[in-house]
Amino acid sequence: MAHGVVKSQVEAPLTLDEAPPRALGLLDQGALWGNLGVSLLGFSGAVALVDPLGDRPLSFAAAMVAAVVGSLVGTAMVGLAAVPGTQTGAPAMVLLRGLFGARLSYLPTVLNVIQMLGWGAFELWVIAQGAQAIAGSMGARVPYEVWVVLAGVVTTALTIKPLGAVRLLRRYVTVGVIVAMGYFTYEFVGRAPELGGGSWEAFAPAVDYVIALSVSWVPLAADFSRFSRSSRAAFGGVVGGYTVAQVACLALGIGAMALVGNDTAKVWDPFVSASLGAVFFGILVLRESDQSFVNVYSTTMSIQNLLPRVDRRIISVATGVFVTLLAIFVSADTYAAFLGIIGAVFVPMFAVLVVDYFVLGGAARWDVSATAPSRWPMVVPWALGFVTWWLLGALPPVAWWESWWLSVRDWLGFTPAPWMSAALGSFLVAALITLALPRRRR
Repeated sequence: MAHGVVKSQVEAPLTLDEAPPRALGLLDQGALWGNLGVSLLGFSGAVALVDPLGDRPLSFAAAMVAAVVGSLVGTAMVGLAAVPGTQTGAPAMVLLRGLFGARLSYLPTVLNVIQMLGWGAFELWVIAQGAQAIAGSMGARVPYEVWVVLAGVVTTALTIKPLGAVRLLRRYVTVGVIVAMGYFTYEFVGRAPELGGGSWEAFAPAVDYVIALSVSWVPLAADFSRFSRSSRAAFGGVVGGYTVAQVACLALGIGAMALVGNDTAKVWDPFVSASLGAVFFGILVLRESDQSFVNVYSTTMSIQNLLPRVDRRIISVATGVFVTLLAIFVSADTYAAFLGIIGAVFVPMFAVLVVDYFVLGGAARWDVSATAPSRWPMVVPWALGFVTWWLLGALPPVAWWESWWLSVRDWLGFTPAPWMSAALGSFLVAALITLALPRRRR
């Protein structure tokens, strides 16, 4: 850093030609990932944790154990995915040049752009829904589209100075979130009905759901860890911050859903009906913009893998406008299916990355240049891990996709047992096949 430049003024480079500053410490990253672990979508998604199969609800103890196990497994994956970003200084999709080659990295890059646009739209949708709930509790009627546009403007503004946004989260937002979560926990413990009944039968699908919540961040982990001062800080910030926050978020969501009879349409009612609910829920709604911010910023970084010399601010503004328009028309009914598809794509890809980078000595030869040669054999374990996910796991409510995979299972004469985990199964298959590939072809 040049003499006379104030540390707080250090910002992310505008193109991939510039080296990233090592500006984020453990507290910065812990605050970032802790805030990402608290999501309004996580509150409403608690019903999918408690009853992932729709007809075999878990007991409260089983749901909480699933939340802890799934969060630890998922965040460990995200944390490991963050380490190569710190060591190479490359964004997530550029990092994949070392795994697949420059040209082949375009495939996961396009998939990541699609999923991040979807995530960004979902986040603007939930911000608008939360804001409407607060306004409605005060008798105001503000159109949904107005809230979406306002959230889109805030989101896009944060992406212009992303490191400044991370520091803002650490200094101010995190404290407000902790206070708000503590307040609602106190309120719900006294009001929620006793949670009894249920079983452990759907434990594995519940763990898969929580892993999917966590692992959805794998494709963007390096976009922020590239600014980390150390690999230890990057890994610790992810695992420590995100695990605690996500478990707390899901527990609070279970309490909220219990108060409204698992009616997701009324999930915000317990929050805004509390005596100071509008104030504290407003903090959580405003904080949700960090979710949309990281998705739009990661989309920008992914696009820069395709267009490395285009100013990221131009891409961010264009992406922010597109996501805002998408959010106006998005359907939240596809949320659970969306999570399942994300996990099926990126869990096995992450397994291939981890084995090649950490186990097979890839760290010493990782090529993230624009001329990195294609490595077609690495697509094989990724694809087979993807297939394994759908053979073992619950299928999303998409008629043609569900029908096709049920036909494949029938053809194979295979029916997954309740204890089987799609996430862990696809990870193991992809990892073992990567290990078995001939070395000269890797």
